[in-house]
Amino acid sequence: MEYTTLGRTGLRVSVAGLGCGGFSRLGQSAGRTVEESVAVVRQGLDLGINFIDTAAGYHTEPIVGQALEGVDRDTVVLSTKASIAKGDKRESAAQVIASLDQSLKNLRVDCIDVFHLHGVETRDCDYACDEIVPAVLHQRDKGKFRFLGITEIPPHDAGHESLIRALPRNLFDVTMVAYHMLHQSARRLILPLAVERNVGVLIMFAVRVIFSEPGRLQRVVGELVEAGRLPPELKDDPEPLGFLLRGGDARSVIDAAYRYCHHTPGTDVVLFGTGHPDHVRANVESILSPPLPPAHVQKLEAMFGALTDVGLDLPAPVDEG
Repeated sequence: MEYTTLGRTGLRVSVAGLGCGGFSRLGQSAGRTVEESVAVVRQGLDLGINFIDTAAGYHTEPIVGQALEGVDRDTVVLSTKASIAKGDKRESAAQVIASLDQSLKNLRVDCIDVFHLHGVETRDCDYACDEIVPAVLHQRDKGKFRFLGITEIPPHDAGHESLIRALPRNLFDVTMVAYHMLHQSARRLILPLAVERNVGVLIMFAVRVIFSEPGRLQRVVGELVEAGRLPPELKDDPEPLGFLLRGGDARSVIDAAYRYCHHTPGTDVVLFGTGHPDHVRANVESILSPPLPPAHVQKLEAMFGALTDVGLDLPAPVDEG
């Protein structure tokens, strides 16, 4: 495993992080037992993953807590989240603090390393910063968590407006942002901003079903051509990302997707989620693989760099999060 420093937190974290939400929720969405999900977490630990991300809304905190029983607390960096709004109704500061307290119980710990305000929409950004942050920072001062983070809600905020507004206020030590090969806007809009302020960056959405389901990518590219968002010559290409596999460099498009995200300057941790033990090892191997050839990266960014919202409403592949 490779490790890096998570921005100004000083935390040493694995560059591959285990996400416990998404469409998999450690396999719970696929009907796996709690014991099987616990085994996935422990396999990640065995492979050197020390960054584990969950949330109150994922309902996997108790599984993580069980998986970490007997594990040296100092060897694991725990990240969880609390929502500040549910639909059109905002949560009060007291409700967010109650969620934090419940997370501590679920995870069976006295202190959480990174506590995020979860899925903050642009309309709620000022409320989060002005009303919620001061209250939760008092809880940090009590020792309940160490560093404050903020995450976006990608399908509702393809342009990262919430993070663009929040990060300059220097309230947050860590951020989680959607980024993948066909949704590269964070490379221009968020990563430089985070680097400037030494904010740790967690990447979500590195892999979507658009990269794995046969025919899906070709259909989406065709629609983008019709909409004038991609060059006409891509319309009938049966493998729009086939160039990534030529020469045997990338083992698959998913392999290329993880490598592209990990080696983009400014990223710290690439999160993946799964309930399948084989996928844990394969995803770690991809994240730890060398960068894609510079020519492939340049072609990806030239062809798709202007896209901002592709695949955000699609799930990850089966058993991915």
